[in-house]
Amino acid sequence: MPFVLLFPAVDPVLFSFDLGGITLAIRWYALAYIAGLLLGWCYVAWLCRRPGLWGGAAPMTAEQVDDLLTWMILGVILGGRLGFVLFYQPGWYLANPGQVLAVWQGGMSFHGGLLGVAAGVIGFSLRHGLPILSVGDAVAAAAPIGLFFGRIANFVNAELWGRPSILPWAVVFPGEAAQACPADWVGPCARHPSQLYEAGLEGPLLFAVLALAIRGGALRRPGRVFGLMLVGYALARLFVERFRQADGQFVTAGNPHGHVLRLGAEWGLTMGQLLSLPMLVVGLVLLVRAARLRPA
Repeated sequence: MPFVLLFPAVDPVLFSFDLGGITLAIRWYALAYIAGLLLGWCYVAWLCRRPGLWGGAAPMTAEQVDDLLTWMILGVILGGRLGFVLFYQPGWYLANPGQVLAVWQGGMSFHGGLLGVAAGVIGFSLRHGLPILSVGDAVAAAAPIGLFFGRIANFVNAELWGRPSILPWAVVFPGEAAQACPADWVGPCARHPSQLYEAGLEGPLLFAVLALAIRGGALRRPGRVFGLMLVGYALARLFVERFRQADGQFVTAGNPHGHVLRLGAEWGLTMGQLLSLPMLVVGLVLLVRAARLRPA
């Protein structure tokens, strides 16, 4: 039997208490969102206190950075939820519209959250008369912080697990993951800890790439940091999707890998990969545009 790792006994609920018959639960997942947003906000504020990084005045004042946090919270939550509804389970939510806003039951999409944040950046910038791309650069620089905490929360929740594996670091997740291996699978149903793959690539690695670019003057060319973030995330997601279990609603007997776009007998694209391709294209366009600008 191959060597595998057992899922650590971590309760998704940090603690709960009763309020007159109503149970209030504090979950690690919610804390991950709070930590990502607050630390990201602190990082944006730190960047805006260093005009030298921008080649002049920073695009936002301290008061404007405070206001930006509200816009980002709304963008992440509303965009992430609506993205999940529209991209992954539109039919089910059309039949159950009362569940669309039930975010406490799970179901968030990064790509939807990205669109929500982008809309928030545009609306915030237009309201305050700020340069949209420079504000976007500041937000993009902080995005890996939230991505890291979010993927760690996915692991704690034992969700978005990977495909079956016999690698020594494969993990036996509880619940459905332990029952959904192929019929001919021998031994425990261990899987790639794809949440941790994404946490490392989309978090510390992407943050380091963006930080090095900022140190090299990337903020002086509006759109460069945003473009790098889009390209970096897209490449990481395109890669990790090869190890991540396909979303169940796309899996059929003839399509076990959950491809939503078939490219041949062996290759196809999952929904996560399909949604990442426009990010890659937009990111490359922003990088080319920024390269043609004269630095501030």
